[in-house]
Amino acid sequence: MSMFRPKIIDTLKNYTKAQFYKDAVAGVIVGIVALPLAIAFAIASGVSPEKGIFTAIVAGFIVSALGGSRVQIGGPTGAFIVVVYGIVQQFGINGLIVATFIAGVLLTIMGITRLGSVIKFIPYPLIVGFTTGIAVIIFSSQVKDFLGLKMGSVPADFTSKWLAYGHHFNSINFYPAAIAAFTLLMILWWPRVTHKIPGSLLAIVITTLAVRFFHLPVETIGSRFGAISSSLPHPVIPHINFAVLQQLIRPAFTIAMLGSIESLLSAVVADGMTGGNHRSNTELIAQGIANMCSAIFGGIPATGAIARTATNIKNGGRTPVAGIIHAITLLIIMLFVGQWAALIPMATLGGILVIVAWNMSEVNSFLFVLKGSKSDATVLLATFFLTVFVDLTVAIEIGMILAAFLFMRKMMQTSSVQQASPLPEDTADDAPDADTLPDGVDVFEINGPLFFGAAYKFRDTMKLIENPARVLIIRMDHVPVIDATGIRVLKDVHDELNKKGSKMILSEISSDQVTEELQKARLLFRIGKGNVTPSFETALKRANEILEGK
Repeated sequence: MSMFRPKIIDTLKNYTKAQFYKDAVAGVIVGIVALPLAIAFAIASGVSPEKGIFTAIVAGFIVSALGGSRVQIGGPTGAFIVVVYGIVQQFGINGLIVATFIAGVLLTIMGITRLGSVIKFIPYPLIVGFTTGIAVIIFSSQVKDFLGLKMGSVPADFTSKWLAYGHHFNSINFYPAAIAAFTLLMILWWPRVTHKIPGSLLAIVITTLAVRFFHLPVETIGSRFGAISSSLPHPVIPHINFAVLQQLIRPAFTIAMLGSIESLLSAVVADGMTGGNHRSNTELIAQGIANMCSAIFGGIPATGAIARTATNIKNGGRTPVAGIIHAITLLIIMLFVGQWAALIPMATLGGILVIVAWNMSEVNSFLFVLKGSKSDATVLLATFFLTVFVDLTVAIEIGMILAAFLFMRKMMQTSSVQQASPLPEDTADDAPDADTLPDGVDVFEINGPLFFGAAYKFRDTMKLIENPARVLIIRMDHVPVIDATGIRVLKDVHDELNKKGSKMILSEISSDQVTEELQKARLLFRIGKGNVTPSFETALKRANEILEGK
């Protein structure tokens, strides 16, 4: 299977008018749903609202046209709010555009090098930890607009932000608070009436009309950001040099990691809903191209959007055509109705983002992992608190390192080295049992992976033997893998035994990986072909030969 084969190639072979109608309906609905979210995510990220629309149009079109999923909907998502806001504050809009472009290149490389299947194995506690942390930060960023607090700019730091809210809490404005509360109720209640028209869109229409005709004293998109552009900007390729690359490679890597995780997670969810099977590497390449193009048109990072993808599926979308129509719908809205978006109250967007934060929070998943093993809970809490109080990039880096170390600790605990006396049940009847082992023969058994954690356990066990027997049989039937440290320790033990006049026999190597690594290291040659035996019975015979001087 080719690393890059867009799903649209396969789906259009037997495409029908009936399916086009379903895709068209789903695409229009998703386009309408995506409009307020694109604006809200852009504003929460610290950029102008039209940049979210540009991203949804450009990236949404490319993800559907080139992606590895039949039903994936691409665009800006809540997961990027934290990292995008941080980049804008530190490097400005131009820095964000460059970081997004670099992230697109990284995503493309991930797909070309077939890392799609590897990304799926990122620890679940880490994903839940930073996702819940992002949700907390999104909620925290909307308190000012939700309550209409009369205060200046909101501090970026989480603790300072809440201290500032507390200081200005007595300045709550009833009008924006009522509008935000109405938005919440509409989003939560309206699905009981119909799923065809999103509650968020209806809330925007009603609250915008109310503010317009009743002249309510609330802040709107226009009063904060000015007019919204009704056309796509001219494409400009970002200028990247080595100095810029050094500055932005870390945030770009964070964008790429978040984009890859969320897009593949969304594709997996979509597969579960449709019974399909996405192509992960093709999806990553498409996401990479989409982010590069989004940057070229002045947009923000994009990825697969789980909620919009689910909306697409529930409304009948089954091919990438639905996603393409979703992008075209947004383009038409921007061209003909975009200027009216400036009248939307900020409190309405605050209410929408509070719902987004709640949906992202995964409270049940957070509690489930928290009640699990101590190592999973440690990764969860470390990632969560680092995301909230420090930085998302740091949270992912430390979370991955912590998860890796705790995993290695678990693996080391499953590995054991013990002096083995019982013989296996399938040993030949004439083989000597534990009580009849020849004098001068010791048997040790290694259970579990012989990697750098467990290897030192084996070495320490060997060091305890001050006067080793003339022959040491090491049984390796239960060693599935070995690494360079394990090989080095085996070499050291072999050399130490040789100095003391003893011989080492490796018995029952059953893993092809172990055999291959020992051959590459020429350890089997050093030990001697005759001292590497396929069975324990053969090892005992070879031990007797050594004792007899043969």
